[in-house]
Amino acid sequence: MLKTRIIPTLLYRDFGLVKGVSFDSRRAIGSPLQAIKVYEMRGVDELVFLDVRATLEGRGPDFALIDDLADECFMPLTVGGGVRSVDDVRGLLRVGADKVAINTALIECPELARDAADQFGSQCVVASVDTRRRADGTVTVWTHSGTVDTGRDPVEVVQAAEAAGAGEVLLTSADADGTLAGYDLDTLARVAAAVTVPVIASGGAGSFDDFVAALGAGASAVAAAAMFHFTEQTPREAREHIGAAGYPVRP
Repeated sequence: MLKTRIIPTLLYRDFGLVKGVSFDSRRAIGSPLQAIKVYEMRGVDELVFLDVRATLEGRGPDFALIDDLADECFMPLTVGGGVRSVDDVRGLLRVGADKVAINTALIECPELARDAADQFGSQCVVASVDTRRRADGTVTVWTHSGTVDTGRDPVEVVQAAEAAGAGEVLLTSADADGTLAGYDLDTLARVAAAVTVPVIASGGAGSFDDFVAALGAGASAVAAAAMFHFTEQTPREAREHIGAAGYPVRP
């Protein structure tokens, strides 16, 4: 049985890590290299590193930065932000990323996920899907760091991504991001039921019970940022809590 993964998320902007609330990432919280070293010591299962400004600024991935970070990261590392081509995917894998998150290009260049999966394998292609809830209650997929409403239903998007070859889904609620108020469980449950690939719940975790609730809704892994940066709760304690709830975790 696959083990439940606990995945800290590092949001990068303007030379450092930031804390976001509903994707408004302004508060600087330190060095990515320092954070990676801390999480390495804490034995987390994986890390997600997202450059939250790359697409908005028309930049590609910072390969030199990822090369430096990967030298200190001995756990699986997923990298996203500014990924627009197979060359971007190749470059990130070459400098040390284990998986590449495709977000805006998942919508604008739907062939990218297929081409990347064909060349490098589905296991390294992560469909990164950000959602927001409209005033009428409809949840849609947003791109460009949560600033552009595509009008598309997240279930449709993740099913298309899986069909294209994506091996995993990173599902993030922009509304819940940074609030510590819990995941969007309704959307998570819909998405997880619609695909066979693992779904990582992201956006809103504030407690270990939120992790358990996400797993109950169908997530295969749980991601958190603010919870690990700004509370006393640790990945090790999270693993113990999830295990006590009956979910398989890494020793």
